[in-house]
Amino acid sequence: MSRLWRGFKTVVVRTPTASSSHHYHTIQAIPRECTGSRISSRDRAQGRIPAVVFSQGLVEKNPTNRPPSRKQLLTTERKQIHSILKSVQSPFFCSTIFQLQIRAGSGSSVLLESGRVLPIKIHRDEESWKILNLVFVWADEGTELKVDVPIVFKGEEDSLGIKKGGYFNRIRASLKFLGPAEHIPQKLEVDVSKLDIDDRVFMHDVEVHPSLKLLSKNESMPICKIVPTKFENPEPMKV
Repeated sequence: MSRLWRGFKTVVVRTPTASSSHHYHTIQAIPRECTGSRISSRDRAQGRIPAVVFSQGLVEKNPTNRPPSRKQLLTTERKQIHSILKSVQSPFFCSTIFQLQIRAGSGSSVLLESGRVLPIKIHRDEESWKILNLVFVWADEGTELKVDVPIVFKGEEDSLGIKKGGYFNRIRASLKFLGPAEHIPQKLEVDVSKLDIDDRVFMHDVEVHPSLKLLSKNESMPICKIVPTKFENPEPMKV
């Protein structure tokens, strides 16, 4: 029988929350009044990426719970977005809160609107992998958001089970949470150095801010485990 990870609540999340240091990049954008493939192609040719920002409630199925959409069509600077992706690292881009400034035009000092946003989608060309457009949601303090937070496993090389010849099986790549934007972590750093063979870490072992709700039908599902040998059939990775 598989054992629980010894030490009870030994899963550690060391990453700061969105309210502390995530929004160190300020994304600069300008409005766009028209849409369409031709206009988007023109924007991309000018070194800009079409984008849209709205309230996440706009995509909720229940219309009675939808807040004002605050939808705005924008373009962003491609160089800046590429720089941010390199700095933040792509896997964490859609769980990182950014400051957004919407200005009257490229290089303009006139600020039309500003606020905090969360990227939720990067649309890329399937062949060239170039960014086609970006989707953001408003992430002001107190805003309830649903976010897939990536899991980063730490201490794998020091794991007791690995040293005994076991194989580390990553079962989940992320966990989805609902909660205030300011308390959503950029990533979940899970210390697995104490795992022995047949030990597992479960969803409910991961400690986060108490305001965050794990969106899972079964919190007793494992996110990783040590199997006796790499030749056994591991559980497939889930996202």
